[in-house]
Amino acid sequence: MDRHESNEQTQGTGRRALLGAAVLGAGGAVLGLPGAARAAESRSKGQGGGGLKSLPVPTIIGHRGASGYRPEHTFGSYQLALDMGADIVEAGDLVPTRDGHLVCRHEPEIGGTTDVADHPEFASRRTTKVLDGVSTTGWFTEDFTLAELKTLRAVERIPANRPHNNLYNGRWEIPTFEEVLKWQDEQTRKRGKQVWIYPETKHPTYFRKLGLGLEERVAKLLRKYGKDKRNSPVILQSFEPGSIQRLNTLVDNPLVVLLSSAGTRPWDFVEAGDPRTVADLITPKGLREIAGYAQGIGPTLDLVITKKADGSLDAPTTLVADAHKVGLILHPYTMRNENPFLPKEFRKGTDADAYGDAFGAFRAYFATGIDGVFTDNTDTGLLAREDFVNG
Repeated sequence: MDRHESNEQTQGTGRRALLGAAVLGAGGAVLGLPGAARAAESRSKGQGGGGLKSLPVPTIIGHRGASGYRPEHTFGSYQLALDMGADIVEAGDLVPTRDGHLVCRHEPEIGGTTDVADHPEFASRRTTKVLDGVSTTGWFTEDFTLAELKTLRAVERIPANRPHNNLYNGRWEIPTFEEVLKWQDEQTRKRGKQVWIYPETKHPTYFRKLGLGLEERVAKLLRKYGKDKRNSPVILQSFEPGSIQRLNTLVDNPLVVLLSSAGTRPWDFVEAGDPRTVADLITPKGLREIAGYAQGIGPTLDLVITKKADGSLDAPTTLVADAHKVGLILHPYTMRNENPFLPKEFRKGTDADAYGDAFGAFRAYFATGIDGVFTDNTDTGLLAREDFVNG
């Protein structure tokens, strides 16, 4: 998720706001879950067989887990998102190892999300590659075996915005997708409620060229664990429509096409010489085409409500209505509590790690009729949903 996050603001320091919800440790129940949250919970009964329609709306999706509070794509982050009450956990962004295993990292380049730079034995692996047209320098998962990656530990990706997450650097290893599928089953049994996950195929065209096709590996594991059905609690997503079309021939899972900013082109389109941009995909014609092989779209929030030149919200687009008209659900990304990630009118002060009025921003986006949202702050999202549903 968040394809162009390298451009995020990550400057500034200051006092971080404390965790917004009290969480019970062992049992994992969120304290004080009244009103709408209980109503949403009751609508979720029988999720294992109910498919997408059984999920609460708007659905709160833990973006890379509870990445506002723990280093992303770790079992610490995934577990906390569940403990807070996330309806779905985005576990995880899938990239391959040299020996063909799928692991959960935001990007194949792991210099910013692991302690690989502190391992002298891997110093020679640092290299520069062209990743989807962008020259990228660092360490790449496809140059490591799984055994080698398991010697690394995760670190906070945006420490300027989340200095308190540095406390947890080095605590968790890189999870594999197979470990996630086992964890999902364990947590479902433990909690007596179906746990949902929302993995993403990352840079599938790039990896296919390396002989490390993602979709077949994903499908094989889903079949192994009996999670390749229409009502299976695993939603698959990708920024490349071709990857979703390929998955559509391999599994029956719910599928979602991710959409970056309007002027961008999916990388598989670039490679194939397809001139269409995201702006073409969100027209009624483009959405009808997507609906032929997917159940939903994951647009950037700016496609739902555009922004003015000063960064404040402008007017909602017709995307929600247009997508619903052809039967697609919308799970836009990404809501975060910190100032730099909020529309201008919801920022408070200038500290890059200080919280703004995230509740106000959630309210504005929920009002458009979206079916759910990815958020780094599950607890904030659940409280915002409760306010919205009860309001």
